[in-house]
Amino acid sequence: MFNKHLIALSEIIYPRNIPPGARTDVPRPPQFGIEDYEELMIPTSDGETLSAFLIKPSNKAAARPVTILTFHGNAGNIGHRLPIAKVLANDLQCTTLMLEYRGYGLSTGTPTEKGLAIDAQTGLDYIRNREDLKSNNIVVYGQSLGGAISIDLVAKNKGTGDIKGLMLENTFLSIAKMIPNVMPAARLLTPLCHENWKSEESLPEITDVPILFLSGLQDEIVPYVYRSTYLGVSR
Repeated sequence: MFNKHLIALSEIIYPRNIPPGARTDVPRPPQFGIEDYEELMIPTSDGETLSAFLIKPSNKAAARPVTILTFHGNAGNIGHRLPIAKVLANDLQCTTLMLEYRGYGLSTGTPTEKGLAIDAQTGLDYIRNREDLKSNNIVVYGQSLGGAISIDLVAKNKGTGDIKGLMLENTFLSIAKMIPNVMPAARLLTPLCHENWKSEESLPEITDVPILFLSGLQDEIVPYVYRSTYLGVSR
């Protein structure tokens, strides 16, 4: 019974098969009118291969020396977030690396906290080592689960100097504080969950990078009360 609930917890944290076809049906940039892009397969240090889109500014003359590294929420795939990348490219004239987690979309592997942390570092190192990107300023942008991954990544790369901004959209304090809300019946199993993402502990370590918090009051997965601590406001 415990194993059954733990598997259910894992599927709630990493519902990579939602919506149906999310592992195989990945929208491509041309479907959203994006013409300047690259489809990448990036190897990780532990033998996985990560799918990614590199979306480039539409106006080369106005392009900014900024690369935005994006991490999406816990369901779907990078193709579902292409409209966001289009705005970043067309309106802000920024390059965007949309990295797909292991076990999601066309990437190999199975998602775990340790594995996704490796994936995030892989994306950052790719930008740092690519000749046409390595001199750019880097902004890390995470939504929901991606926010926790972003916080962990930026905290671990504190003091490197090339990360110039962190954007967090509707993220949470920790997985342990989320489980009772998302799956009340499993709240007693929370101590057995090995997926932690303790953002409330990592966030105070980030002292050298400005942070933009984006929070929606109608988020059905991450309640506002779990984000208000970050924002320093009350409902």
